[in-house]
Amino acid sequence: MKKNALLIVVGGILFAIIVALNAFFTVQQTQQALVLQFGDPRRVITESGLKFKTPFIQNVVYYDKRLLDFPHSAEEVIAADQKRLVIDSYARWEIIDPLLFYETVANELGARARLNSLMSAGLRRVIGSVPLAEVLTEKRADIRKKIRYEVDSEAKSFGIRVTDVRIRRADLPAENSQAIYARMKSEREREAKEFRAEGAEIAQRIRSRAERDRVVILAESKKQAQILRGEGDAKSIQLYADAFTKAPDFYAFYRSLQAYRKALQGDNTTLVLSPDSAFFRFFKELEGSKQSKKR
Repeated sequence: MKKNALLIVVGGILFAIIVALNAFFTVQQTQQALVLQFGDPRRVITESGLKFKTPFIQNVVYYDKRLLDFPHSAEEVIAADQKRLVIDSYARWEIIDPLLFYETVANELGARARLNSLMSAGLRRVIGSVPLAEVLTEKRADIRKKIRYEVDSEAKSFGIRVTDVRIRRADLPAENSQAIYARMKSEREREAKEFRAEGAEIAQRIRSRAERDRVVILAESKKQAQILRGEGDAKSIQLYADAFTKAPDFYAFYRSLQAYRKALQGDNTTLVLSPDSAFFRFFKELEGSKQSKKR
């Protein structure tokens, strides 16, 4: 009897422990909970702490209260100017209505599937309304705000709030990139040829101007040299004339010496002249000029 009573007590304690374990549950600070009874929602719990539920009848589904990341796979979209772009983006979202979230998507896996379709639609609508240039400039911030608004408006029907949408990368498709790069290369080559042609034209003008200035400077220099040379010759002739007028005998003697120097250069100089020639008058006497005059 005592043994049976002990077993009953132990069994009762174990049953009470099992009931307590199934009746109490803890909601962490980063969680929110939904109490279900046979699959039907009964309570939404957003405050953390120790909570109570009907054991064995009710169960609890936990959802994260924090911001969650959703990396959207790269997708090709067409801009307003019919340019194709490969957009790599991601979103940040949170569960704001656990009950609606449970009724529409059930769990995070279902939510990600819905967000994927919403992101694709939002990207196509917004990117399709703007040209390529705006996606690649500072206007991208306005574009992602529009995408976030589009996605968030649709996501609210699932108990989700989209807090941010970011475009990590916006590239051209590989086949378009090659064509665009080739066109850019040809454009740069054409501009380079134009710049070289303009540079060659400017260089030729500079060379022509320098050559003209050189010719003018040389002509002016030659003209000035001729003028100075003429003035020098005139002054020299004037000096010779003045000297001849003042001392004709000395001038005749000096000029004869110059004639001797030029005529008698070298070791084999031979002159065939008459002894009475005026050329040798100063070999006879210093006053040869006077004698020649008397003759």
